[in-house]
Amino acid sequence: MAGKPGSKLKLLYLLDILWHYSDEDHVLTAKQLCEKLEDYGVQAERKSIYTDIATLTQFGLDVINAKSPHRGFFMASRQYEIAEVRLLIDAIQAANFISNKKTIALKDKLYRLVSRSQAEDMQSQVFIENKLKCDNEEMYYIIDTINKAIRQGMQIEFSYKKRKLTKKMTTSNEEKKFMVNPYALVWINDRYYLICNNPKYDNLMHTRLDRMKKIEILEEKARSFAEVSEYKHVFDATDYASKMFNMYSGEVNQIELRCSNSIIDEILDRFGSEMPLKADGDEHFVIKVQAAVSEGLVSWLLQY
Repeated sequence: MAGKPGSKLKLLYLLDILWHYSDEDHVLTAKQLCEKLEDYGVQAERKSIYTDIATLTQFGLDVINAKSPHRGFFMASRQYEIAEVRLLIDAIQAANFISNKKTIALKDKLYRLVSRSQAEDMQSQVFIENKLKCDNEEMYYIIDTINKAIRQGMQIEFSYKKRKLTKKMTTSNEEKKFMVNPYALVWINDRYYLICNNPKYDNLMHTRLDRMKKIEILEEKARSFAEVSEYKHVFDATDYASKMFNMYSGEVNQIELRCSNSIIDEILDRFGSEMPLKADGDEHFVIKVQAAVSEGLVSWLLQY
């Protein structure tokens, strides 16, 4: 005879209960687990709970049978630690290219990676709406389309929105069509950029994803990045982005900076702690780096 509809799902329901309702500070006794299983329409005896938990631990789940200060079972570890979930939530909150609507949806998904009690503790912390977030709800589709185009080595076309200052000192939006060869996506200064090439030129350009609309993959094969950049076999997006300042394009050259010793942390944070330094008197040092000479570099230097 077939059992009750819920009985075959008992083990999965038990896992769901432990995942969402238990943690180190919230243990559940066998009796409480039976009561919660009833909410799923499953009748269970306390003895069977021990057998089911043994099965879950044998499968590899970290379910602990606590003896003190309270007796009961709890999920001791999950795929993500609380600190990791907190970091991901903070990163999403800070990312200006993710709309507020998408931010809330992503955070709700991340909260499910921890227990409900742990999620409530995170949610109780101060939340300040990021007024600088974009309103482009196509971001997921744009990212997915670009990834697919890069993987297939195809060109893409999209509308690019930019703000224009009018004579009345107000702003208006203007859109321009672009057809480009896509190479890599990078996240810099809380903005998401596509590194690509305009087929009309022999260099690289960057476009912000939050300003893109109506993207589509074309039937034309993309031009190789080896023809328009220093990279021949693999496009090194990390290396490329490290040479750009505020994502301003420019010719990459070796530059020499003479700096006060007082800004050593800022310089090494930007160029890497392994960069060789040369003393220049008692209060200054010299560093040689590869960087794109651009307005972005100048503005970065002027802050010091």
